[in-house]
Amino acid sequence: MTTTFAGTTAIAGIGQTEFSKDSGRTEMRLAVEAISSALDDAGLEPADVDGMVTFTLDRNEEVEVARNLGIGDLTFFSRSAYGGGAACAVVQQAAMAVASGAATTVVAYRAFNERSWYRYGRVVERADLPTADVVQYSWLLPVGLATPASWVAMITQRYMHEYGATTDDFGRVTVVDRAHAATNPDAFFYQRPITLEDHQASRWIVEPLRLLDCCQESDGAVALVITSLERARDLRSTPAVIEAVAQGATTGQWPVMVHYYRDSITDLPEMGLIARQLYEQSGLTPADIGCAQLYDAFSSMVLVTLEEFGFCARGEAGAYVRDGTIELGGALPVNTNGGQLGEAYLHGLNGITEAVRQVRGTAVNQVPNADHVLATGGTGVPTSALILGRTS
Repeated sequence: MTTTFAGTTAIAGIGQTEFSKDSGRTEMRLAVEAISSALDDAGLEPADVDGMVTFTLDRNEEVEVARNLGIGDLTFFSRSAYGGGAACAVVQQAAMAVASGAATTVVAYRAFNERSWYRYGRVVERADLPTADVVQYSWLLPVGLATPASWVAMITQRYMHEYGATTDDFGRVTVVDRAHAATNPDAFFYQRPITLEDHQASRWIVEPLRLLDCCQESDGAVALVITSLERARDLRSTPAVIEAVAQGATTGQWPVMVHYYRDSITDLPEMGLIARQLYEQSGLTPADIGCAQLYDAFSSMVLVTLEEFGFCARGEAGAYVRDGTIELGGALPVNTNGGQLGEAYLHGLNGITEAVRQVRGTAVNQVPNADHVLATGGTGVPTSALILGRTS
């Protein structure tokens, strides 16, 4: 696959606010703070920005964010859909804009008060209107599958049935995330690790998913600055090269996490599609990946993602995580910042900032050979992923 941005563009700056359950300020202010921090990290001024990208779910309009920051003319602006599926897609949009000449410096951001203002885990409500999105939801809501946890629980139950995975296997993902968060001062669960027994004692949300299988609800913001690699080399911080980035949606894909009408509901074919694109763009293989920041809204989906990216065979992810493989010091450390289960739920964008830190060599839980780092977007939806690398 020929691309014009792989290896020629980079993330030059990263920024974030603190992560909390009640930020005490508006989402606009959170966005401005995170972007200001990212620009400072890159050694740039608001006037240097001529492009902006964000999620369709973000409530902060690009032109309002630009006005509050003192950004001037914008020659590019774009939004990516499907919730957490947009995490790496915003980087793709920014990189393509830079590579095409549509913009020179693009900011990607996500800001929300997802705990104190709007809670995404609530029952989905739709009006009685014959619009396309309401019609597709009508296949689900009448039978009581009205929350993300209920959708993923159905997939997880079938995965357990087919491959013999247990809730202990899912718990090991959470235990690792919380162990990494416990040493990360930016994580909400800093200094609060858990044991597998703690996981098993947590209450059911939708069986077989327990409370500690489900990601946090968080307030906060994250921002990235994307520009050409040539320019990034001259800026303040070490750039993270965008070695590959891709989106994927497959036959039978639904806009939300429901696979009930596919031939199989135990896999994530959109992730497999993206994996093939990333490895083709970059020339890398699973063995080249030093660590991975995997979207962990639900712990069970981390196992399936490991399989789709070729780190282990289909149905073998349970065994893969049992021997410490995904821990620090293992063959593939996962979610070294604590992930969404341990650090914060920012629709996956904080996984990308951690990937940048790993490539720079500045992560709190630094992996020694993080020459190439994978980050993924949301699971079970049209989604995205990327590989970042070090400059030569």
